[in-house]
Formats: sequence, structure tokens, C-alpha cells
Amino acid sequence: MNEELSQYGMRFTVGEHSARHVRRIVRSYLGVWGMPELSDAAELAVTELLANVVRHVPGRHCGLLILRHPEGLRVEVSDRAPGLPLARDTGGDEESGRGLALLDAVVDKWGVETRPGPGKTVWFELAR
Repeated sequence: MNEELSQYGMRFTVGEHSARHVRRIVRSYLGVWGMPELSDAAELAVTELLANVVRHVPGRHCGLLILRHPEGLRVEVSDRAPGLPLARDTGGDEESGRGLALLDAVVDKWGVETRPGPGKTVWFELAR
């Protein structure tokens, strides 16, 4: 297998069926890249990031970047909303606010990078 960096990117408005389509895209690329064992965690994590776009980004516009590297996978979701995501301890009683805790539980690393002007990129990484 060629270990050079591979990537897929797109910009879109998150709609009713977007998460399902993005999960299929992630699963397909992981299969082609020989990393199908990362699919379950990657699909769950990207779904949580898209759910945050739906809840917190006016207009629901975002960018998706899927990067393969020799150590595994990195997925980035970028938007132009100024607020940064905050992990909250909901005590298990609230439906919202648990996405980042779930993300933390299923990925190896994640973080947030601010961009010039309004916006941010929320990313996660999974090791092979």
C-alpha cells in the first residue's frame, strides 16, 4: 500500500441526510486506504462533529477534510462560527452537551484550532 498522504475534502451545508452520506464517504475511504477497522469510531466521531454544526453554526455551512497518513486517520470539520465547542459534564441527564465527551471516548486525539477571522476547525485522529 502506498503510504503517502491521501485526502478527500468538500464544503457543504449540513442537511437532514448529510451525516449518513458523510459516514458512507468515510467508510468508503477507509476501505480503500486499508483501514476498515477504524470505520466505527470514525463514523461516530464525524457524526458528532456534524451534529455540532447543526446545533451551533448559523446556516449550517462547513468543510470536511479526511486525511490518511501512515499512523492512521485525521478528520477535520471547519466552520465560520466564532464560538468554540465546550465539553460539558451533563451528569447523564441531558441529551445535548455530551457530544465532545463521546468524541473523547472514541478517538485517540481531538482538538480545536482557531482560524484567521471567524471560525474554527474541530479535528480528531485515530491511530491504526
